Amino acid sequence: MNRRRLLTSLAAPFAAPFAAPFLKAAPQLTIESYEIFRIKVNHRGGWVLLRVKASNGLTGLGDASHGAGDQNVINLIAEFFAKAKGRSPFDVELYRRDLIATAEAKGRNGSVAFSAIEQAMWDLQGKAVGLPCWALFGGKLHPTIRNYANINRATVDRNPEGFAKLAEPAVRDGFTAIKMASFDGLPKTEPGRREGTDRGIACVEAVRKVLGPSGDLLVDGHSNFTVAEGLEVARRLEPSQLFWFEEICRGIPGLAELNEKIAMPTAGGESIFGTKNFYPYVKGNAVDITMPDVKYCGGMLELRKIGALSEAAGLPVAPHGPASPVCNMAQAQVCAAMPNFLILELGYGEVPWRGDLVHPPEVFEKGGLLRVPDRPGLGIELNEKVAAEHAL
Repeated sequence: MNRRRLLTSLAAPFAAPFAAPFLKAAPQLTIESYEIFRIKVNHRGGWVLLRVKASNGLTGLGDASHGAGDQNVINLIAEFFAKAKGRSPFDVELYRRDLIATAEAKGRNGSVAFSAIEQAMWDLQGKAVGLPCWALFGGKLHPTIRNYANINRATVDRNPEGFAKLAEPAVRDGFTAIKMASFDGLPKTEPGRREGTDRGIACVEAVRKVLGPSGDLLVDGHSNFTVAEGLEVARRLEPSQLFWFEEICRGIPGLAELNEKIAMPTAGGESIFGTKNFYPYVKGNAVDITMPDVKYCGGMLELRKIGALSEAAGLPVAPHGPASPVCNMAQAQVCAAMPNFLILELGYGEVPWRGDLVHPPEVFEKGGLLRVPDRPGLGIELNEKVAAEHAL
C-alpha cells in the first residue's frame, strides 16, 4: 500500500460519521429560483433582500442592500444566479471560484449581488442539515453578539443637538456603544472646512455627554481627512476617549502613518472585497481593527476567511453593516464562531418596524446584545406582511 492509500484508508472511518448528513443532503438539494424584496427605509435609501428557493422547497435569505443603484444590483443578481441555478447550496467554494473575479470587476454592485446569493446558500445549508450556520463555521464561541448603535444614518439634524437627540434613546434602549459620523459633508475649502471640523468635534463631545464616561464612543471619519488633518482631529478628540477612530483618510500608507502616530485605536476596511484585497491592508498595518462587511467583502465564507487573516495578524474583527436584520444575523452567525470577534454594527433608529421585518423578531438585550439562535440556517425568516407594507 502506498502512502496516499494508507492515509486515505486511515481517514475514511473517522470522516464518514461526520460527513454522512452533509453527503445525504447535498446531492439531493439544488438551487432553483429566487425572489427580490425591496424595502423602503428612509431618505438614505432602502434594503434589497434576496430569498432563494431550493428544489425541496427550503428557502434561504441574503441581503444585497447598497443604498444606491438598486436596479443594477438586481440585474447582477439575475446574472450571477444563472450560474448558481441547478447547483447545490453546499458548493460555496465552487460558486466563489467561478464568480468572484466577475463580481470584483463589477464594483460595489457586483459585491453585494454576489454576497447576497452566497448568504442564502449558507442559510439553505444549515436548514438542509438541521444546524445553525454558526455550527457550520466551527461552533458557538459567543452566545451573544454585542452590537453598537450607529446613529448616523438616522440623524437628520447634523449638529450637536441633533446627534445628542438620537443618542438619548439608544442609551435608554440599553446600548453601551454608539457610533457617529459627524464629519460628513465637510467642505473642501476654507473657512468652511475648519468650521465643519469644529462642528463635527462639538457633535462628538455632545454624544459623549449623553453616553457618559463608561460608554464606548466610535467615530467614523468616512475618509474625509488628509493625514495632517487626521492627526490634528485625533488629537482634539482625545478628551472624548474614543473606542476607535474609523476610516480617517484614504490609502494604506496614510492610514498606516496615522495608526502609528495617534493615541486611539483605528478601524476600517468596510469596502474591501475579498480576502486577497484585505491582505495588503492587514500586512500594511493600516488599522488596529478590521471591519469587513458581509455584503461587500464577498459573503459569509469570505467574512470568516478575513477573520482568520486578521487573527493571524493579532487583530480583532468588528464587521461593518448598518443594513437590514438579515445582514445583521448573517454576520452574527459567523461572528459567533470567530475567536477574534470584537463588536458588530447596528443601524439604529432608522425605522420603528425594523425588528418586525423578520421572524422571530430582532431583539436586543441590555448592552446591545443579540442572542444568536440555535434554529437551523440563519435562524430567521422574512416577515412578508411587514415587507409588503414597506415595499418600494
